[in-house]
Amino acid sequence: MDVISRIDAAFDRMSKGHKAIARYVLENYDKAAFMNVSQLSDVTGVSEATVVRFSTELGYEKYQMFQKAVLEYAKSRLTSVQRMDIAHERMENKGILSSVLNSDIDKIRSTLAAVDEAEFQQAVETIAKARRIYIVGLRSASALAGFLGYYLNLIFDDVRVVNSASASEIFDQLYRISEKDVVIGISFPRYSNRTINALKYAKSKGGTVVGVTDGSMSPITETADYCLFARSDMESFVDSLVAPFSLMNALIVALGASKKEEVYQNLQNLEDIWKEYKIYENADEEQ
Repeated sequence: MDVISRIDAAFDRMSKGHKAIARYVLENYDKAAFMNVSQLSDVTGVSEATVVRFSTELGYEKYQMFQKAVLEYAKSRLTSVQRMDIAHERMENKGILSSVLNSDIDKIRSTLAAVDEAEFQQAVETIAKARRIYIVGLRSASALAGFLGYYLNLIFDDVRVVNSASASEIFDQLYRISEKDVVIGISFPRYSNRTINALKYAKSKGGTVVGVTDGSMSPITETADYCLFARSDMESFVDSLVAPFSLMNALIVALGASKKEEVYQNLQNLEDIWKEYKIYENADEEQ
């Protein structure tokens, strides 16, 4: 049950002070997600102790856990305009460059601290054994899908990046999937319904689904056999993909290591082709 559903279910039994907090959170979850105890106390006119008790009675051991739950709820529902407003309030008196870069550094650290290495390794082994690998990442996640697809094509014989503006074309590209295949589904808030439906279809055809998303509240987790999580808290209307890209790097390196001999031979052959057709600038060659 998400935090808003918990508040709705408990509202009639709440005290006057708790109802004041509940009303504010229900109507302003986009702002409440970024408020500490003192700030929420000020805007609702109740004591800080009442705010802490409110979160406890909803089932959260600490206020920070309640705040995180509100943020998780908000991430998939905030419009681009709401994101822009929130970012303006948070960064109004801060340097944008240092604020955004430090925030991205924190996301990578948080991702590393929370990563499930056993799940990561199982995902690597499953992908490495697949007959065919499909990668589904739409909208802003298409950058991640393209990056992953480019490098996996250097490792495996059959990698297909599914990225289309038409929902029907997505299914056209997936309809041959079988139990021997793996689909890597990438989606971050605001989650793409087309990605979610594509993964459900792949699962129904017997394919193994590896999800790459932001946390256990993501709808991707309902379908995925394995889930890899990376922090992607929004910065303004822009999705922060620094930690997801870092996770992609780790996945590519791990898969490359699992196919070391094949990768070495593939790269050697490609280097010969790149050299013959002058694909890259070579400072040692005469102009």
